[in-house]
Amino acid sequence: MRTPLYQKIQDYIRDLIATEGLKAGDRVPTEKDLMQLFNVSKITVVNAMVGLANDHIITRVPGKGSFVSSGEPEEMEEALPAAPTIHVERAAVLGRTRIIGLVMPSIYDYFAIRLIEGVQRALYEKGYRSMILLSGGDVDREKEAFKTLKEAGAEGLLVFPVDEENYNEEIISMKFSGYPFVLIDRYLPGVETNYIAADGRLGTSLAVDYLWELGHREIAICSDSPLQTITVQERIEGYMDALKNKGALINPAHMITEFQVGSPKDSEKHPLYRYIRSRMATAYITLNGRLGVQIYQMAKKAGLQVPDDLSIISFDDPTSIVEEFSVFTHIKQFEHEMGYRAAQTLLGIIENGTNDSHKYTKTLIKPELVIGQTTGSNPTI
Repeated sequence: MRTPLYQKIQDYIRDLIATEGLKAGDRVPTEKDLMQLFNVSKITVVNAMVGLANDHIITRVPGKGSFVSSGEPEEMEEALPAAPTIHVERAAVLGRTRIIGLVMPSIYDYFAIRLIEGVQRALYEKGYRSMILLSGGDVDREKEAFKTLKEAGAEGLLVFPVDEENYNEEIISMKFSGYPFVLIDRYLPGVETNYIAADGRLGTSLAVDYLWELGHREIAICSDSPLQTITVQERIEGYMDALKNKGALINPAHMITEFQVGSPKDSEKHPLYRYIRSRMATAYITLNGRLGVQIYQMAKKAGLQVPDDLSIISFDDPTSIVEEFSVFTHIKQFEHEMGYRAAQTLLGIIENGTNDSHKYTKTLIKPELVIGQTTGSNPTI
């Protein structure tokens, strides 16, 4: 049977130590010398040297070289931790790619951009890189993205799940197979997984409280999600609880959900436009920034001024990536931190082997209300 090249290098080092009478602390040939001697790549040499180090034959000291070990495991433990390059080399040897997959429905707003920036920052700090695939909000494309990323060698996945009534069974499969992943923004009811999201109930509660202080009593909540996802449900529950706490009755007509706003030129035909024009509500809470902008545009077409005639609070700021230039009053979800902490959690699972099926990290980030230029006192007071 043919002897692997890395094993030939290991045998050479062992023989060299024995025949030359090398003692603990004596230097062994450098990786460059071994590459030239055996006419092999660096990865083959690294593979051989890491194997010898694991057997306590040699000790590798970053920036200095490799030396004959005394045979005590402690030497190896002291020499390796301070060497980031060693971690990368060992990862390559062990078949690790240091690739993390990120699956999202789309990248159409600043929420997604800031989320990705947070993920990238955490990965960069640990020497990882990302591969981003978009599902387009389609569960089959999401499944295909999982498959593609796994085949590409992704060591784990960060998943912003699509809006889907039924579970993506691939997520369930990853859970039971122990494949590392973290869900972002929403979770699967009844299924224990690692996830991170902003506290949606608190977000809508903050919005209702502020509008109530401004004198608004006819407060509408709007979602253009085609399905009642967990995220949407929790935000609506927060809205209802906040109104109940104030002794207010819940007006079903003010809960405007499961609709789509098409082209701005056709907005005057949309039922929401007629709702706004008739001033059914004096304030609107929108569950995403894009919808906040669409309501702003409809109000303008209807001859109404924001915030003089109506107020708008959106989840996430749709108008500026620079916070100081924010126009919309909005619920800030700290999406950069969300992405950063999601990636940190995933890397912790991968590097520390903490993917225990009975221990899951459930993180809710506390949102904040950022006052902008789209809210004012109730005009009917």
